[in-house]
Amino acid sequence: MKDVMLSAIQPTNQITLGNYLGAIKNWVKYQSDYDSIFFVVDLHSITVRQDPKELREATYRGLATYIAAGLDPDKCLLFAQSHVPAHAELGWVLNCFTYMGELNRMTQYKDKSAKQGANIPVGLFGYPVLMAADILLYGAKKIPVGDDQKQHVELTRDIAIRMNNVYGDLFTVPEPMIPPVGARIMDLQNPTAKMSKSAENDNGTVFMFDTDKDIEKKIKRAVTDSGTEIAFSDDKPGVKNLLSIQSAITGRATRDLVEGYVGKQYGHLKVETAEIVVNALRPIREEAQRLLSDRGELDRILALGAAKARERAAPTLKRVYEAVGFLPAIKS
Repeated sequence: MKDVMLSAIQPTNQITLGNYLGAIKNWVKYQSDYDSIFFVVDLHSITVRQDPKELREATYRGLATYIAAGLDPDKCLLFAQSHVPAHAELGWVLNCFTYMGELNRMTQYKDKSAKQGANIPVGLFGYPVLMAADILLYGAKKIPVGDDQKQHVELTRDIAIRMNNVYGDLFTVPEPMIPPVGARIMDLQNPTAKMSKSAENDNGTVFMFDTDKDIEKKIKRAVTDSGTEIAFSDDKPGVKNLLSIQSAITGRATRDLVEGYVGKQYGHLKVETAEIVVNALRPIREEAQRLLSDRGELDRILALGAAKARERAAPTLKRVYEAVGFLPAIKS
């Protein structure tokens, strides 16, 4: 039996180069090695108010990008989170076994609530519990995440262990998987911050559906550092980020990339990084656009994936409901 590996991305805005290099590109490699589950987390996305029409479009766009990037519905499980009610149902039970203090310590909650200001939605506070339900429903052992999400996997582990101690062997306790390169692609305009779908300045973020010209402009305008030496160093975050992008796409070690830039200027690094990114993203963008022109096929993939996911999630939810003392549902 292969270990279950699970991950997902919110369908808000467009998927970014950071999402692709930090997550999806690695998923494609993992799908043959693990019992792989990938989905679009539309339930998570409404912690911030969404335009309904755009959310539906973004969900299609996310699925199309997954497939265009190399995820194969015959090799892995693909679906939309809201199509499997067990996620929300288990999420409620887990809420009752999660402590306020644990959620107060979540770094992403602190960051996002500070931006939200007044009237912070309860969902923004509690969404790590829904993420725990996402993971625990399927007995997932391996969770590929960036550094910023590792804290949420640790919370999932704590909840699973807590409930296992009370009720016996309810859940598989998951482990985070953090790739050594490309796990944290930084903003091109602020290389000390992660590249984000919600960044205030779009010039710092490369989106998967950006045109070739847009990509070239953004990377050529990327913030670099003082001095002229091209080095993979923490005191040169802009240069380090461009080298990390190249390494994540090409698979070349950063030390080898640096050797190739001896005596060259930052302009060379930007031009070559832009060329590498354009050549990597163009075929994915074009295939995703082709897939989006046939919504019937995407609907078929979503329906099939959701049916398989509901079937896989049902035994876990039944086991948890029995453990906490709910009456079994009687079919009429």
